[in-house]
Amino acid sequence: MDGEELTEQETAVYDRQIRVWGADAQRRLSKSHVLVYGMKGTVAEFCKNIVLAGVGSLTLLDVRAVTEEALSSNFLIPPDESVYSGKSLAELCCDSLKELNPMVRVSVEKGELLSFGGEFFDKFDVVVVAGCPLPTKKLINEKCRKLSKRVAFYAVECRDLCGEIFVDLQNYKYVKKKLDGTMKCEAQYPSFQEAISVPWLTLPRKVSKLYFAMRVIEKFEEVVGRKPGETCIQDLPAVLRMKKELCEAQSVSESHVPDAVLERLLTGAREFPPVCAIIRGILGQVASLVIFLRFLILLHDVLEMIPWEVIKAISGQVTSLIVLHFGIVM
Repeated sequence: MDGEELTEQETAVYDRQIRVWGADAQRRLSKSHVLVYGMKGTVAEFCKNIVLAGVGSLTLLDVRAVTEEALSSNFLIPPDESVYSGKSLAELCCDSLKELNPMVRVSVEKGELLSFGGEFFDKFDVVVVAGCPLPTKKLINEKCRKLSKRVAFYAVECRDLCGEIFVDLQNYKYVKKKLDGTMKCEAQYPSFQEAISVPWLTLPRKVSKLYFAMRVIEKFEEVVGRKPGETCIQDLPAVLRMKKELCEAQSVSESHVPDAVLERLLTGAREFPPVCAIIRGILGQVASLVIFLRFLILLHDVLEMIPWEVIKAISGQVTSLIVLHFGIVM
């Protein structure tokens, strides 16, 4: 691989992981630049892991102040409330991450995510957004896809006992290990808009009902101008009307979206720390293994002990849509 060799200090600090994935992968990781928007509990562990692993740089973007919800799910926020004054969530988390690994550049970008143009995202290799409204996820994903280089895009969501991760690696080329050598492979990922636009009737029957419930909640939030987590059980009648409209538009039975699942998502709209731990663990595995390493380790090999499903939507041609859904469906 082209680029500078690892320093003696880097080789010593990262010795154990270099023995696992090799010096070339570590050099690639040390030259990678990651942007994380939305310092939710779901991405706190991810940020910690890539900083400890030796990523080149990590940029945080979140202008919100500390809230009780954030304290309950984000362990990067210091317990000392005296340091909160005048600092955003991103700044507080940045201070904690810098202490973990002084060799990694951790910085804060100020401003609103939608205010940045495509040239801003061109500085990064990976963009992770958490807790974003539906229009924001669509727009940022499209900005990443319009760049001359490939920028991996991840959208992460956690609602009580349920969660999902959307992955877009665009045109991703990789090498797969086989018993008799290696094989070059290529995977074409859809955009976020393409992924959620697949007709429900064309999806396999095994697709979790949670998938459809999440789409109903997202659409409701978009129509009424809410952000994720701002819905509540009082919104249930309006959400049920939205469900009926979407099911009619998709020509599917309303049984595709059980009322009990929607009620559960509205009752527990906030992040649930134990589920956050699962999601951020998956995110860290996917990002580290699929983006930074030479060989692709299939998701179902990595996550064989975690409930999940890979949805391959077929609409005329195969559209590789990889979304993780899990949770307790009442």
